[in-house]
Amino acid sequence: MLIWAAAACNRPEVEQPASATTPYFSLEGYFNSEAARMQREAPVIDKVVSKGGQPEHRTIQINNWHKELALFTESDINKPAWRASYRVDSTASTLTYTSLDPKLRTARITVEKRPDGTVKHIAVVNRVSNMLYQTEEQLDYYPDSVYRINKQQQVRFIGESRYMVSGTIQ
Repeated sequence: MLIWAAAACNRPEVEQPASATTPYFSLEGYFNSEAARMQREAPVIDKVVSKGGQPEHRTIQINNWHKELALFTESDINKPAWRASYRVDSTASTLTYTSLDPKLRTARITVEKRPDGTVKHIAVVNRVSNMLYQTEEQLDYYPDSVYRINKQQQVRFIGESRYMVSGTIQ
């Protein structure tokens, strides 16, 4: 009987489809899909990277779109512990998720949709604050057009730094 009870406790749980388990718009699912699509299409990107106001321009093809869009994917808020941690505001074309807990990294997500239901724009605000540093990230994604990452970091005893990455799809 003990062996049967132990075996029953060690059964792996059956995974439910993402749509059944995600109370919020799934950034992870959306950006994994976008990364796979962009990987297949291999568009040419006009990329600008700036650290402290010194912009560097390049026209490139991205080899790893999952890595390129990782900050967006990592901002997903569909964790079981966070089910009641975001206020949801919606209109016919916009969904906004606002953190109710200032300790959560992802403070706000805004998803704008076109009348046909496709995504027009995704904006994410991430914040981290502790005794050593404060960081704020502004992430913007316009499908088939532009993605942009603005990051501002204030580190105690070192000062402030700013980073910007922008990719325009040709």
